[in-house]
Amino acid sequence: MKTIQYPGKGAVNGLKLELFSQDEIEAIDRATRDVLTYYGVQVSDEEGLKLFEEAGCEVNFETKMVKIPDFVMNKALASAPKTFYLYGRDDEHTIEQSWKGRVHYTCFGTGIQVCTYLGDGKYETRDSNDNDLAQIAKLCDWADGISYFSLAVSARDWAGKGAEDVHEMYTSIVNSSKHFHHIDPVGDHVKYYWEMCKAFYGGDEKLARERPIMSMLVCPTSPLELSHNAAQVIIQGARYGIPVNVLSMAMAGGSSSVHLAGTLVTHNAEILSGIILAQLAKPGAPVFYGSSTTIFDLKHGTAPVGAPELGLISASVAKLGQYYGLPVFVAGM
Repeated sequence: MKTIQYPGKGAVNGLKLELFSQDEIEAIDRATRDVLTYYGVQVSDEEGLKLFEEAGCEVNFETKMVKIPDFVMNKALASAPKTFYLYGRDDEHTIEQSWKGRVHYTCFGTGIQVCTYLGDGKYETRDSNDNDLAQIAKLCDWADGISYFSLAVSARDWAGKGAEDVHEMYTSIVNSSKHFHHIDPVGDHVKYYWEMCKAFYGGDEKLARERPIMSMLVCPTSPLELSHNAAQVIIQGARYGIPVNVLSMAMAGGSSSVHLAGTLVTHNAEILSGIILAQLAKPGAPVFYGSSTTIFDLKHGTAPVGAPELGLISASVAKLGQYYGLPVFVAGM
């Protein structure tokens, strides 16, 4: 049997930053398990609550709190794949997303405005539109350093007129031969994304499941909540075989502890609860361990993604994802 090697684009090896001893990472793991077992997470979705209950979790349907025991978490982590592929239109644009694998790069959004150069130092800032998204997708398709295309800007001209997120997917896959990573998915619309994936393969559902040309990014709500939308994106993605990136955007000093170690525990519990839900919906579902967690700027009321703490947190959560045997996606360094 021939093994296909997908070259990907712009992969880099050799970047390594060790922040923890084994004892320290195990301490964060134990603290996370305590949070999940004795405090729990809020799951604001009826189907998600039922899946957790059927798996043996303690579920309060009034408060929507779910307490996740160790055996449920361990079973879910055992079924989550260490490697999966992000399929492009062809093998050249397909990459391997793997535990402790090669480093790949993508653009990141989703922005809601663009800046148009008018000449002589003059610029115009305006809402982004469908055409902007198409042009950025083409640019990223050309750029060898970008391995796959993540939704960069919103098609704001579709807001209030139609399913904006569905149009964003269509525009992205039409204008790029690379894998599409949807950053603004809507749980109730995943079925439409799936129909487009099938359409790409001429209606062949088996091929669409084996080689999905898209994946989805979804965020828990910090602290410690899986919203209805997040839960449905995770559940539907798992059942269709669409890889799901469970990505926390906790803010140290805002929606999580001001201490970075405490923020790591909150972040870890949020991500693991989403990954567990994916495995309960469909054992073996491909999932990322994701992060765009940073600090909260108390003076300006912002989440500075250029802060040095973001780099520290990204390196830390990358190590946590590796500890659990999961492919990792983190914000830039």
